Amino acid sequence: MIKIGVFGAGHLGKIHIKLIKEIEKFQLIGFYDVNESVGAEVEKELDVKYFNNLNDLLELVDAVDIVTPTITHYECASKAIKKSKHIFIEKPITNTIEEAKSIINLSKEANVNVQVGHVERFNPAFLAAKDYCSQPMFIETHRLAQFNPRGTDVSVVLDLMIHDIDIILSIVNSNIKRISASGVAVVSDSPDIANARIEFDNGCVANLTASRISMKNMRKTRFFQKDTYISIDFLDKKVDVIRLKNVEGEADPLAVVIDLGAGKGSKQIYFENPQILSTNAIKMELSTFADSIIGNTIPLVPAEDGYKALDVAYKIIDKMNVTSNFASPTN
Repeated sequence: MIKIGVFGAGHLGKIHIKLIKEIEKFQLIGFYDVNESVGAEVEKELDVKYFNNLNDLLELVDAVDIVTPTITHYECASKAIKKSKHIFIEKPITNTIEEAKSIINLSKEANVNVQVGHVERFNPAFLAAKDYCSQPMFIETHRLAQFNPRGTDVSVVLDLMIHDIDIILSIVNSNIKRISASGVAVVSDSPDIANARIEFDNGCVANLTASRISMKNMRKTRFFQKDTYISIDFLDKKVDVIRLKNVEGEADPLAVVIDLGAGKGSKQIYFENPQILSTNAIKMELSTFADSIIGNTIPLVPAEDGYKALDVAYKIIDKMNVTSNFASPTN
C-alpha cells in the first residue's frame, strides 16, 4: 500500500482527498494546506489528519498529490522529489516552461514517477473514442464555461484550452509546424476567450476555441479523417462515429448511401455509438498513478506530456493579440 499525502485542500483538493480514501492501493496519511482555518475545517469534515507543515507530511509518505494553485506547483513538487517522493501534480504541470523542465530533470535524478493531472485523458467518452482516431487531418474543439472567478488568475488558455491541447498532442503523431492565435480579455485581466490554430507537419490542422464567459457549458471535440468522423462530448459523455465504406454489389435499400459522382462509385454511411463505461476520471487517473509506482512503469500522463502541453499553451499565449478594453460609446 502506498502512503500518500495531499497538498492543497481547495475545491479540487477535497475531491482528491475523498477519492484517494476510496482507492485501496493508497493509505492516505493526511493533507497539507497553507490556510490553517481551511485545514481545520477539512480535517473535521473529511476525517483526515491535517498537517500545517509541508515537510512533516513529506517525511511520512511515499508519494504526494499536488492540488495547490499553479504558481506553487514547482515549489511543492521540487521539495517532494528531492525527498525521493513520487508525485501526482495537477495541470498545468508548473507555472513556467523552465520549471517544467526542472521537474523532469529532478525526477530523473531521483528516479521517481511524475504524473500530470490531464484528466480528460481518462474521460470515459475519450477512452471509448480514441482507438477510432487513427490519423485525423482536421480537429475542432470547443471548451466553453460559464464564468467562475476561480481560475481567472491565469489565461483561459492555461485554465481551459490546455485540456484540449493535451488531447490533441496525444492523438496527432507529428511535429507542430505553425501556431496562430487570438484572444481577448473581457471581464478579467487575462484572456477570457481564445482561439488557436495549430498546423502539424503531417498536414493535420487543429482549431481550438476556449471561453470562460459562455452562457452555457460545452466540451466537444470533432475529429475528421479519411472516411471517418468522430464526435466526442466530454461533458455529456457521448461519442458519435460516422464511417464511410465502399458499396460492393447491390446496396441495402434501407442503407444510407452517397453517390460520389463521376464514376467514382458509392459509399455507405455507417453510424456507430461506442460503449461508454461509467467511470470516475479523477479516480481512474489517481489509480493509474498508483499502478505506475507499484509496477515501476511510466505513468500514463508523464511529466514530459505535461511539459509539451504547457509549451504549446505558452506559444499560443505569445501569439495572441489581446484586447482587454473596449471603446466606450460616445455620449
